[in-house]
Amino acid sequence: MARGIRRRDLLQAAAVTALLAGCTPSPQPKPTTTASAASAPNQSFTFGTPASPIGLDPALTADIESWRVTRQVLEGLLTTDPETGAPAPALATQWTQSSDLLSYTFTLRQGVRFHDGTPFTAAAVKANFDRWFNFSPALRATRGVLPFTATFQAHSDAPQLSLYKGCTVLSDYKVRLDLTSPLTGLLQALTAPAFAISSPTALKAGSADVEDQPSSGTKISRYAQHPVGTGPFRFKEWTSDRVLLEASPDYWGTRGQIAQLALVVYDQAQNRLEALVEGTIDGYDAVTLDNIETLVRKGLQIVRRDPFSVMYLGMNQTVPILQNDNVRLAIASAINKSALITPFFLEDTKPAAQFLPPKLNGFNQAGGFPSFDPEKSKRLIAQSGYGGEPLKFYYPLDITHLYLPSPEKVYAELSAQLTLVGLNIQPVPIAWTDGYLEKVTTSGDHAFHLLGRYGTYADPDDFLAPLFGSKNGEFGFFDAQLFTKLGRARGLPDGNDRTQAYQNINSQLASTAPAIPIAFPISAVALSNRVDTYPTSPVLNETFNHVVLTS
Repeated sequence: MARGIRRRDLLQAAAVTALLAGCTPSPQPKPTTTASAASAPNQSFTFGTPASPIGLDPALTADIESWRVTRQVLEGLLTTDPETGAPAPALATQWTQSSDLLSYTFTLRQGVRFHDGTPFTAAAVKANFDRWFNFSPALRATRGVLPFTATFQAHSDAPQLSLYKGCTVLSDYKVRLDLTSPLTGLLQALTAPAFAISSPTALKAGSADVEDQPSSGTKISRYAQHPVGTGPFRFKEWTSDRVLLEASPDYWGTRGQIAQLALVVYDQAQNRLEALVEGTIDGYDAVTLDNIETLVRKGLQIVRRDPFSVMYLGMNQTVPILQNDNVRLAIASAINKSALITPFFLEDTKPAAQFLPPKLNGFNQAGGFPSFDPEKSKRLIAQSGYGGEPLKFYYPLDITHLYLPSPEKVYAELSAQLTLVGLNIQPVPIAWTDGYLEKVTTSGDHAFHLLGRYGTYADPDDFLAPLFGSKNGEFGFFDAQLFTKLGRARGLPDGNDRTQAYQNINSQLASTAPAIPIAFPISAVALSNRVDTYPTSPVLNETFNHVVLTS
């Protein structure tokens, strides 16, 4: 399977079939080596993005645009193999798992330095894991569910609840991670940007756990304004409308052709399209349906990704009427998903009847969420005692998400459908840069909101645990049985029992509807003919040192 997508592959999906099938790696993979480019990078490249990043500390900020930047600058112990989708060597060259399944020992790549000159060693790995484990409750409260929390369940203030036990330095280039219980998806989880290794020197200098700098309606640390890793690009500058990166002269892997990389914000789809047509940029992400005709007519490239995300309607059970299971199920019955998808999403986007993408283990072929039945919805709402009180519906402005290409239009259609079954919808539009993500993922007065989840690794836990694995401010529900089922499923070995466990969890979600899945969106990148190969990835593991230019 090709590493990237070439011009002759226009309009074809970038397939990573084994990843989406949930393949399982050997516990002792062979190390890989990547030859450096024959000549130093000497090209400039400009890429249009739909939004500015929120913060550049991937352990604390998990939005797509923040991770797009940090993937270029920071690396983890493992990465995703572009051909198989399995965990592959990055800063770790090989690893072994203990017979009791509770320890992983990693051999680290030697001779690597962070961009600030700090040596990469086992001590640096330990410093990062110690930091994540010790995130304070106050720091965690300012975000939704953090990736470390979703993966390991708890932090140092509740060690008896955490799957993480500790990180031990065995030598300068060997480190061991210890667990309290088996965690089947650990290796896959370590490929996510949230587990990228930062320079301990830079973390300290940037007071990484002190969030006192404003950014997009929230607060971030000084380190999150200037990340320092070992990746193919060094951070140079971040302004309101662009991030500038430069090729790292000492990068251990493929350096590629791009010496200067600019990620420039165009928050309107039409503006991104015009910039590409005019030659101002070399490509952009988040192609929308109304871009397609112009792109094709101009002979520009459209490269689709395989679907690996879910867009959903969130519901907050701290709003009293939404504590009623029948009301939430009635809302699910009120939604005509095809009427939402056909006008606003790219072709081949499918309606979602669960939160797992179709090719992940645990997917329920039958779905389970109620089908479109507005008359049934009206009856259930009328029987619920709902008195017509206004229900605040939060939706984002000035953003095109890969899982939500036209949020204002989707909101308008969805709110009309909910109004038809008797709900009093109160619109609450919020600019993405005014802290929309924080407002809808923490405690608040939102009854409904639009959001989605983009998968970062091929395990069902990556979708279900962050959303439904613990009580959170986004949905405001507590279901001890569901939390226990998710905790058990993540520790089961790959096989029929684990698949059945996740199918049962999907069925329980469908019967209680804490949120409503709407679509499995297709996303696409538009490129100029200057680009020969672009490394599309279902999990967005797209680094620009693998872009191949024709000139």
